[in-house]
Amino acid sequence: MSALTLAAQRAARDAGRDLVEDALARARTASGLNALITLEPAPTTSGAGELAGIPFAHKDLFCTRGQRTTCGSKMLADFVPPYDATVVERLAGAGAASIGKANMDEFAMGSSNENSAYGPVRNPWNTTRVPGGSSGGSAAVVAANVVAFATGSDTGGSVRQPAAFCGVTGFKPTYGRVSRYGMVAYASSLDQAGVIARSAADCAEVLQVMAGHDPRDATSVDRPVDDYRAALVRGVKGLRIGIARELFGAGVRDAMQSTVHAALRELEAAGAVLVDIALPTLPLSIPAYYVIAPAEASSNLARYDGVRYGHRAADAKGLRDLYSRSRAEGFGTEVKRRILTGTYVLSSGYYDAYYLRAQQVRRLIADDFARAFGQVDLIAGPTTPDIAFKLGEKTADPLAMYAADINTVAVNLAGLPAMSLPAGFIDGLPAGLQLIGRAFDESTLLAAGQALQARTDWHLALAPGAVR
Repeated sequence: MSALTLAAQRAARDAGRDLVEDALARARTASGLNALITLEPAPTTSGAGELAGIPFAHKDLFCTRGQRTTCGSKMLADFVPPYDATVVERLAGAGAASIGKANMDEFAMGSSNENSAYGPVRNPWNTTRVPGGSSGGSAAVVAANVVAFATGSDTGGSVRQPAAFCGVTGFKPTYGRVSRYGMVAYASSLDQAGVIARSAADCAEVLQVMAGHDPRDATSVDRPVDDYRAALVRGVKGLRIGIARELFGAGVRDAMQSTVHAALRELEAAGAVLVDIALPTLPLSIPAYYVIAPAEASSNLARYDGVRYGHRAADAKGLRDLYSRSRAEGFGTEVKRRILTGTYVLSSGYYDAYYLRAQQVRRLIADDFARAFGQVDLIAGPTTPDIAFKLGEKTADPLAMYAADINTVAVNLAGLPAMSLPAGFIDGLPAGLQLIGRAFDESTLLAAGQALQARTDWHLALAPGAVR
């Protein structure tokens, strides 16, 4: 069997195949990857639409009416929302058929999908390796040929990094482009819904359905949505792509640098112009991110207190005991670490020294990007410093785990769109090229992705663990 694409799925549907039953069968075959928390088809609201009858998976932080939404946590193990997230509504309205909920790092906190209360996801390219996080389950079900696409969320790279590790395409839109209504919050000023699929063309089709203003989300931007599918034919002739030396800096493996440069030469051969640029504040993005994101997480997760919904400790001896035991039992180690960090940096006496300073650095990073986009149309670099690491390799060293996000978190701090594209292989495992665009210029990103994938077939390569 070849790689699942939307075109292949439509052809099979038109030939009379039951795509949902096929996907459920493939999911059972690939169950050893532990990529799905819930395998349960959701009722579709329409038999027509752009994605009619095509199965997919939701990352398990999009609220789905009547279907368990766990966020990868014991805290929400039995939570069944009474409403649908906007992303869920829009995909269902386009006829797409959800087969279940993809595994993820708990409350989207992680870079390896080892923090899930339901166990780690395994990478279809090598089951001893991580798939990346926090959307690792979403990337794995696409790479394993279970479904043609899956939803994800990206707070600091959580769509792009797992897409790179699993050899598929991951797209993070501009902050505010896709509604966050009904998406369980981690860090509200950074979270953005995204999509993982085989190709830039397939990402464009799904994003076309997901994008647009939503009055229920105060962060949703009321701005017309481009025709992403029409933009795919633009090509890259004359497009100026900035090669940011900081994205190829310390910690990026030599083999990763050469592999990504080779992929960029394909874009150059298609007519793009490669330009050297600088993003001098990019090395500050990790410390800024790991102050801001935990601070917002501390605030967002305060609602899980054992009273209104979520896990409740049994036989509590008073309100304080209920709060402390419910949270101690419901949250995992990484979530607790980030709550404690966030509470500390927001506390009296430390707010100015940490949180305020991090927000000032955030502005400097955004200004660097703005200056760079005065010279170029896109910015490029490796998505990750290296290929997928081994399960358990970094779990004892949180700082090493955080450092793996060095090339992705700045995009979220600046609120920009970005995508990860398969760019070849190193030691038999996928490498990813990251392209970053101007705010609300998703069309140029998708056109560049299409141009690369028209010249290469890395995105169509089947992982050893893919269902055939």
